[in-house]
Amino acid sequence: MPNPWDAGSARLLASLGFEALATTSSGHAATRGRLDYHVTREETLANAAAIVEATGLPVSADLENLFSEDADGVAETISLAIATGLAGCSIEDFSGDEHDPIYQRPEAAERVAAAAEAAHSGPLVLTARAENHLHGRADLADTIARLEAYQEAGADVLYAPGLTNAEDIRRVVESVDRPVNALALAGAPPVEELARIGVSRISVGGAFAFVALGALAEAASELRDRGTYGYAELAAAGRRAAQAAFGE
Repeated sequence: MPNPWDAGSARLLASLGFEALATTSSGHAATRGRLDYHVTREETLANAAAIVEATGLPVSADLENLFSEDADGVAETISLAIATGLAGCSIEDFSGDEHDPIYQRPEAAERVAAAAEAAHSGPLVLTARAENHLHGRADLADTIARLEAYQEAGADVLYAPGLTNAEDIRRVVESVDRPVNALALAGAPPVEELARIGVSRISVGGAFAFVALGALAEAASELRDRGTYGYAELAAAGRRAAQAAFGE
C-alpha cells in the first residue's frame, strides 16, 4: 500500500495497478515546505480528501496522534476523517513532546479506544501505531505490550514502524490477533519474506515523496554545478508515467 503525497502521485500510483493507498504526513508536509508534524488537522484532511477524490481506490490516512490530547478531540478527528470519504486512518502513540515522546501505555490505549468507537461508526479501519522504534525506544517487549493493549482497545490493524529485524517482526505478528502492517525500510526483509512472516500490509511512509525530492535535488545540482542535463532520461520516464496516468 504505497503512500502518495498529493492527487497527482495518487493517480500515478493507481495507474501502476496498486489497489489501495495511504497518505503520508511527512510527504504532505514537504509539499508545504515543512517538516513532519508541522501541518494542521485542516490541512491534513484537505490533502487526504484530494487524494481520495483523485482515484476510486480505498485510502487510509496518516493522521499522526489525531491532532488532539483528549478523547473528545480524538473522536472529532475521526468523524472529520469519515466525512472525507477515507476508508481508514491511523493513530500514533507519539505525543509530540520531545521530553516525553510516547504516551504512557494506559493513556495511549484509552486514546485508541476512543478512536475505535468513533471509527467503527463509519465504518473506518483503524490502525494503531506503536512508535517506540522511531523515537529511540528499542524496547520490543513494550512495543508488543502496547500493540496487545491497542488490540484490546478495538484497533483493526496494528503497526510498529521502525522494525527491520525479521525475527522482531515475526514476534509482533505472533503476539497479536490482528493484521500487522510493516514499514518498508532499508534493511527490512523484502516483501516476499514479510509475507511469509505473516505481515498483512506494507507501506512506505514518506519514502516515495523523498525519492522525488532527491531526484529534484540531484537534477538541480547537476544543472547548477555542471551545466549538464543527465537528468533528461529520468525526466522522460517521468513524463511517460504522467502521460499514462493523467491521459484520460
